[in-house]
Amino acid sequence: MELRGIGGSDLQASTLAMGTMTFGAESDEATSHAMLDRFAEAGGTLIDTADVYSAGTSEEIVGRWLAGHGSRDDFIVATKGRFTTDHDPGHAGASRKHLMKAVDASLERLDIDVIDLYQVHCWDPHTPIEETLEALDDMVHAGKVRYIGVSNFTGYQLARAATTARLSDRYPIASLQAQYNLLERTIELELVPTCIDEGIGLLPWSPLGGGWLSGKYARDETPRGASRLGVDPTRGVEAYDLRNT
Repeated sequence: MELRGIGGSDLQASTLAMGTMTFGAESDEATSHAMLDRFAEAGGTLIDTADVYSAGTSEEIVGRWLAGHGSRDDFIVATKGRFTTDHDPGHAGASRKHLMKAVDASLERLDIDVIDLYQVHCWDPHTPIEETLEALDDMVHAGKVRYIGVSNFTGYQLARAATTARLSDRYPIASLQAQYNLLERTIELELVPTCIDEGIGLLPWSPLGGGWLSGKYARDETPRGASRLGVDPTRGVEAYDLRNT
């Protein structure tokens, strides 16, 4: 599988990543490990998870798989923090207090010493971006995180974060994870130009539109089976307006 650099980092990631939002939910541990096995066999290296995926179970499943599969350096482990979890109810946001606690919890669940790419899962309007960037910078200096990224930021939010990091001499933002597929292309208006201008790598999420672009569903049939659309056949319908296309 082809490898590509992530932004200005020295991370060389496979062009296809393994998203693990279904691990511990639609996919049990055995099925999740089988998918990771196949991904690794195909040359995949980038494994993406988050502390809110299946209330932390996704990270635990990934951690147990990593423990039994060769060198830790063979894979790039990315995770995210920002939202409240069952492990820390009532606490959320991109504040220093929450992110510092969240990254330690993710390291424990993943059972690794360092996270290759730690991403702020969403913009926090209640926390100054300077505080968030300082906390991320400290994580890198402490050896808990190698590179930092963001997810689900708008154009102005990404530009402000990248500029603030540069002017305050903080670690730069290496990546943006954003929804991008043939049905959802709005990031091309502002986010893609910002990424190009700032040297930020782009990691699309939902490249198959939650399953709508997988080719296995027919327009006149209700999705069934152990998939996100099988569990919730209306997922993405309103967002993509598929009923009128």
